Amino acid sequence: MAHHHKLKIGVMGSASGPQIEDLTAREKARNIGREIAKRGHIFINGACPGLPNDALLGAKEFNGFTVGISPAFSEYEHVNEYLSPHAHDMIIYTGMGFMERDIINIRSADAVVIIGGGIGTLNEFTIAYDEGRPVGVLTNSGGISNSIIHVVEELCQRTMPPNIVLDDDPMTLMDKLEVVVKAFPLPIREDGRVKDMREGRG
Repeated sequence: MAHHHKLKIGVMGSASGPQIEDLTAREKARNIGREIAKRGHIFINGACPGLPNDALLGAKEFNGFTVGISPAFSEYEHVNEYLSPHAHDMIIYTGMGFMERDIINIRSADAVVIIGGGIGTLNEFTIAYDEGRPVGVLTNSGGISNSIIHVVEELCQRTMPPNIVLDDDPMTLMDKLEVVVKAFPLPIREDGRVKDMREGRG
């Protein structure tokens, strides 16, 4: 009999900046966390402050299992150097800094939710896009959330794939995200731009 693991949903977004002062965005983030926990999924974020931490707090309200992927080498560095929260059930200390941590964060999740977001979140989005990861964008949450289509289609001249969904309601967004996770399994290849023409591949 096949064993199916719980879905792991990564929440990425503004850790600092004006977006975290927006009370509407903060409540949306908290509601995303609540939805993830209520549906029995595992919650993942970058073990950072801001909107991802608001989502963590929402998940904890419903006893969700939460995992943080820290850029720090140790708990001491996480708390004292990165000045980051540590209320997760489990934190993985990558020691890789922000950029490399982002890759681990995304690859640890079956799907990614974007809330608000600046340059760091845009980096996370482009990694998820290139790797074919399902993405849910919580629109009207500030930052890049209302600019994803513009970035992909107009600036980059690429196509919005069907496994990227957008909505400004956390519950509806999670409904859409669950559908595309099932409908579009992750690709075999790490980078969809590479064509492997060996026998049995490509």
